[in-house]
Amino acid sequence: MQTVTVPHGTLTHAGVAAGVGKPALVLCPGGGYEYCSIREGAPVARAFARHGIETFVLDYDCTDAPLGTRPLHALSAAVAWVRQHAAQYGVDGNRIAVGGFSAGAHLAGTLAAVWNRPDWFGQDTDLALHRPYAAVLCYPVVTAGEYAHRGSFVQLAGADEHRQQAFSLETLVDADMPPVFLWHTLKDGSVPVENTLLLEAALRRAGVSHELHLFPHGVHGLALADFETYDPSRGRRPDRHVARWLELCAEWLREV
Repeated sequence: MQTVTVPHGTLTHAGVAAGVGKPALVLCPGGGYEYCSIREGAPVARAFARHGIETFVLDYDCTDAPLGTRPLHALSAAVAWVRQHAAQYGVDGNRIAVGGFSAGAHLAGTLAAVWNRPDWFGQDTDLALHRPYAAVLCYPVVTAGEYAHRGSFVQLAGADEHRQQAFSLETLVDADMPPVFLWHTLKDGSVPVENTLLLEAALRRAGVSHELHLFPHGVHGLALADFETYDPSRGRRPDRHVARWLELCAEWLREV
């Protein structure tokens, strides 16, 4: 696996797919903006690669909170790096998606929402270079409001809930956001499903193409919901029904 350094993080080429002109995916693991989950990184990248999607995992810096826009800048740089090296990996430079789990999904969704807003980025940032063509958001942290995963927003913006609102993803959606794939479980006790429902409503209002899957059972953090990513100590057990999200998502990425 090749690993390169980007501002505020490292990017690992963790899922190798055969072919040329392939879509690519830059994955952001979850962890409440406190760490990057191993379960939601390389195993997921390898699974997407088996479906023909070249995949990279971003390990973004979660130290020295409040983090502000540092994770966003790490993802921006990661997408730009993949686009600049697209030919090397047989990737179509116009088909680079972002994705993530939980807080990582919030990060991916934020870039998808604000990619063309210069006030979120450094002065010399080439906004077109980090534009994602799609976003894959798995049980995402979304809102800083009533249903917030409060710890994520404290990590980003500190204890002031007014400052946290700037990162509330459902308020950032507009018609320039690329297509979005969403999934969540109704029984998620850590990041309530209302997060995804609020985002879906915002996408619908803005006319953004999206696909949503809600599964009736399953705790937070299921990742692939298979034997490779199971975590029985936290109730994260394999579930063949939930595990179908990966196949559905890969099909969607190839066709969107």
